[in-house]
Amino acid sequence: MPETRGYLMKYEMLDKLLEEKRAVFENISDRIWEFAETRFQEKQSAGLQMETLRTEGFDIEEGIGRIETAFCAKFGSGHPVIGILGEYDALPGMSQKADVTEKMPEKEGAPGHGCGHHLLGTGGMEAAVAVKDYLMKNPMDGTVIYYGCPGEEGGAGKAFMVREGCFDACDICLAWHPYSANFSSISTLANARIFFDFHGVSAHAAAAPHLGRSALDAVELMNVGVNYLREHMIPEARVHYAVTNSGGEAPNVVPAYAQVLYSVRAPGTEELHKLIKRVSKVAEGAAMMTETKVEIRVVSAYSDVLQNKTLDQLVFSHIREIYPLKYTEEEMVCAEKFHKVGDPGDWKTYQGLAKQFYGEKGNAFFRGAMADTIFPPVPVKMGSTDVGDVSWTVPTAWFGSACYALGTPAHSWLAVAQGKSGIAKRGMEAAASVIARTTLDIMENPQIAKKAREDMEKAKNGFEYHSVIPAEVQAGAF
Repeated sequence: MPETRGYLMKYEMLDKLLEEKRAVFENISDRIWEFAETRFQEKQSAGLQMETLRTEGFDIEEGIGRIETAFCAKFGSGHPVIGILGEYDALPGMSQKADVTEKMPEKEGAPGHGCGHHLLGTGGMEAAVAVKDYLMKNPMDGTVIYYGCPGEEGGAGKAFMVREGCFDACDICLAWHPYSANFSSISTLANARIFFDFHGVSAHAAAAPHLGRSALDAVELMNVGVNYLREHMIPEARVHYAVTNSGGEAPNVVPAYAQVLYSVRAPGTEELHKLIKRVSKVAEGAAMMTETKVEIRVVSAYSDVLQNKTLDQLVFSHIREIYPLKYTEEEMVCAEKFHKVGDPGDWKTYQGLAKQFYGEKGNAFFRGAMADTIFPPVPVKMGSTDVGDVSWTVPTAWFGSACYALGTPAHSWLAVAQGKSGIAKRGMEAAASVIARTTLDIMENPQIAKKAREDMEKAKNGFEYHSVIPAEVQAGAF
């Protein structure tokens, strides 16, 4: 009994430390929401976080990984070394007024936090500060490092940071993400962003079309070829594209240059490497057919998140202590109004997962405005993140916390509109508590870190990590 009481007192102290500075971090979250800076441009967001952590007594190293807006903040000494991963980049074109239940941009075409990174980074920083405050009162061996990680949205900032050795000192890394549901562990698809630049020969389309070699024809033929390729890819793979340069606006000129950007996804990093080669062969075939030349440029890539059994179970234990969250009447009114205008596909997806994992009991879940259950560690792959690259080199846990009403898809104006709400901040603070508790557990029992590394090596199944990104490509290449 005394041992159990000590266990509870530790977390009670942590929660008290979090509560003491709650208003500070809620204000930081709101300010980063307002900054809404896109990938590798997050100067104000990173600056605010560094200023806060410097004031809190952390040692700051700026510009890590040869990225201007990346940094790390360190407190403590010795092992285990726990890295907490934060983000703060916004999405282009996602501007939206707060607390409004219709699409209403603050500024047309401006960025907005449609993926909740203002919450993600602030919650991680909040956890790091709480751990620091605890260590000040209860000294022990161990180091906490908060990493300010820019450019997650399409930029793969952490993949570049891994390449530069930024996380080499860490024994464990911990991360989370805002969702409209609670996940104790999730995986992702591996993903690469690739530009295909086609170079042809310009000519007058009426007077001498036979002298031209159309780069736009090559782009269109490549897209047709990839669409035929879909039948022969594994079902879990995903390929998307956008024509980013059609060769100009004059239809009577044979375009000498055209460009298409591809996003290629596969369940695992090894499969991604293979699929990129196949898509590239289609591009080369299109160039041959049109007598043009193609330049293939991989500018960013994400590995799949390698789930870690030891860490996932530890995180799950703390999530069960804290979730499902209890909301005030005012917060539920907010949730109800956004749920009412939300996308039913969002919560129906979760209802299907609940039935998959809880059987008939799962039918009762996700019937209200906010998530009312917790998914255990699941082998479900959702989206892509550069946390995956970290997870292949350092044992990593990555979980999701409900910060939005059910019916709120990621990368939507609905997420931006709820970004300053009480429900968003309650989800952020709960995530901070989970990270802080997990960090202290590992510091007090370093054997957890050893077991987690064994799990990571086992999960690799003999495949050694190497990024798809060519060595010569630098962060922010597009």
